[in-house]
Amino acid sequence: MSGHTETTPGHDDHDGYAGPATLVLGDTELDVEIQLRGHFQPIDGRYHWYGRIRPDHRLSEAAGGKKRTVEIHTPDGRASGEISDPDPWDRYRIAGTSTPPFRVPTTLDAPETPAQA
Repeated sequence: MSGHTETTPGHDDHDGYAGPATLVLGDTELDVEIQLRGHFQPIDGRYHWYGRIRPDHRLSEAAGGKKRTVEIHTPDGRASGEISDPDPWDRYRIAGTSTPPFRVPTTLDAPETPAQA
């Protein structure tokens, strides 16, 4: 058993975010569904975030199956990143470094759950 806890769409957990987002690709804004995770990398001292975008024909048409620089907006923030080639299921991978487009715990205390907030 991996110990992974599923996230509820639209709610982030201590590992990342899963839910709706706006992807900005050039002059095009697309409403998409994403799942993101991240971690601090002590080797380079930066936070690395990454995830997948659910298949979306509009994104496929706009990106043309190529690596592209994008901006992602979630209810908790925004960040610049890069989408890479789609996988066989037409899900684009998205990744970035530094401040992610979701909340990240900033202390060693347990993160608040929606019931505690």
